[in-house]
Amino acid sequence: MADKKRKKFWELPLGDLNPTEWEALCDGCGKCCLNKLEFVDTNEVEFTRVACRLLDGQTCRCSQYEIRHHFVPECVRLTPESISEIAYWMPRTCAYRLRFEDKPLESWHYLLSGSKETVHEAGQSVRGWTVPEYEVPEEDWEDYVIEDLS
Repeated sequence: MADKKRKKFWELPLGDLNPTEWEALCDGCGKCCLNKLEFVDTNEVEFTRVACRLLDGQTCRCSQYEIRHHFVPECVRLTPESISEIAYWMPRTCAYRLRFEDKPLESWHYLLSGSKETVHEAGQSVRGWTVPEYEVPEEDWEDYVIEDLS
């Protein structure tokens, strides 16, 4: 029997979510699919406009989500167990990070608004402004740093 989503499941602790609820928490912004520059000496993370080759720039979703690790082995496996190690580089508006930090979802999140378009309407997605990673050599990523990614 498939896992069902409980009423207001997003208010539960992340460890209490079933797999269906966990997947449904994603707001569809696509920000986690942006390539990042991480500075080991300062633990600073800078997002770039350079997107994973599997990101669909219009839907802001992975074009091969179920088999993404076949194409991108280094793609992160975000789980209730791994969130504590990953949250620091997730976007500040990410539902997983917000809930990990025991904060509420943003008002534009589809679970609150009822529409998966509100993330785009609120200007909180990467729709229309990314560059595929196969078009930019890694040594040039610093030219694509986003100064303030909310």
